[in-house]
Amino acid sequence: MLLTIATTHRPATDLGYLLHKNPARCHEKPLPFGRAVMCFPEAEEDRCRFALAVDVDAIGLVRKPGRAPGLHDHYVNDRPYAASSFLSVAIARSLNTAFAGRSKHRPDLAQAALPLEATVVPLAARGSEGIAQRLFEPLGYRVTVTNHPLDPALPDWGESPYITLHLEGTLRLKELLTHLYVLVPVLDNAKHYYVAGDEVETLVAKGEGWLEAHPERDFIVKRSLKRRESLVREALARLSETDAETEAGEPQAQDAREQDLEKPIRLNDQRMARVAEVLAAAGAKRVIDFGCGQGRLLRELMRNRQFEEIVGVDTSIVALERAEQRLKLDRLPQRQAARMKLLHGALTYRDRRLEGYDAVALVEVIEHVDLDRHNALERVVFGGMAPGLVVVTTPNREYNALFEGMAPGALRHGDHRFEWTRQEYKDWAEGVAGRFGYEVRFDGIGETHSELGAPTQLAVFERSAP
Repeated sequence: MLLTIATTHRPATDLGYLLHKNPARCHEKPLPFGRAVMCFPEAEEDRCRFALAVDVDAIGLVRKPGRAPGLHDHYVNDRPYAASSFLSVAIARSLNTAFAGRSKHRPDLAQAALPLEATVVPLAARGSEGIAQRLFEPLGYRVTVTNHPLDPALPDWGESPYITLHLEGTLRLKELLTHLYVLVPVLDNAKHYYVAGDEVETLVAKGEGWLEAHPERDFIVKRSLKRRESLVREALARLSETDAETEAGEPQAQDAREQDLEKPIRLNDQRMARVAEVLAAAGAKRVIDFGCGQGRLLRELMRNRQFEEIVGVDTSIVALERAEQRLKLDRLPQRQAARMKLLHGALTYRDRRLEGYDAVALVEVIEHVDLDRHNALERVVFGGMAPGLVVVTTPNREYNALFEGMAPGALRHGDHRFEWTRQEYKDWAEGVAGRFGYEVRFDGIGETHSELGAPTQLAVFERSAP
């Protein structure tokens, strides 16, 4: 089995520092079931490619005490050749520094999103058609799958369960390795060791920040834990607790503090009205409100019959339940209620249900997303969904000096990861527009100060004509 990882980040040979491997040498690591051999087939300034080959001792595997039953009961099996949980172990043991997200010589680069490509060949993909896409596309990857026939000379025999998987994305190397570590065994569906309680802890730890909101979460958990019901229930409960941490009382109190801060200028009302106005002026009919919360913008949009389909998306189940109550969907006439959909989802994961809409609104959302996840957000919204119009609002940090009682350097909301100045927002928005083929214009919401600007920044992205 072979894993290759390549980058075009310049200088591309920095990949050696991230992997803790000298590109000029061949490296070998003994493993409990064989050995890992590592080298760099390419090592140029503009492109560097690393290769990890795992050599499994098939005879030793069958004879080894404590092995898991199943595919390993016979000397002739696909374990020495097809990528599986053996590859995950090889990643964790051979690339442990990169897997942990550390780099002695390039610590900043280890935390940076890089253009990365990964290829796994051959990979057992046992399950329904498109399973690789279902697992990796929501994480923001461009996925290419090549199927391998059972026998190229006998095409009537059909396809084998083996594929070549090619992934492309802009993300941290640690994230790529973690996704492969968790999801390769899910595709193969045949771990080479007994699954015990400590696997729950490992799965929750390695899935932190992405698994809890993955649309295939339950499927991933069941396969990872080999459908052991008690372990599956425990893992899903742990992941649900993680997802619910942002749904409980403290974030609601933070929302209240932010609203109290802005209440004297009725800023929230002004935001909703202005965003609804922009969407209506653009002629949008099918609209998504990402991070819809308790439905304030949704309620504004429902008042305008121009909007034929309105979708509210949020990571918080509690918020969606409150939005449903606020909108009184159960009391509306069926035709009216049919205009509205409330969906559980995250804007850093690709979701095909959300593609093909006229416009997307992100009202006071991006500042709640860690900066190192913005690449995923951009790929999902501007690349995957690619609506004709995207409306984004965010606080203006410079204006904070005018809020009474607000300490210097403080943020308006305890969950804000950052708040941008006008120039920082302009730089981000223009960069996104250039990368994804949009034109962008800027405006402010709320009374504008002569030096500090408006309290809320508004960017309207319109897709450029082909």
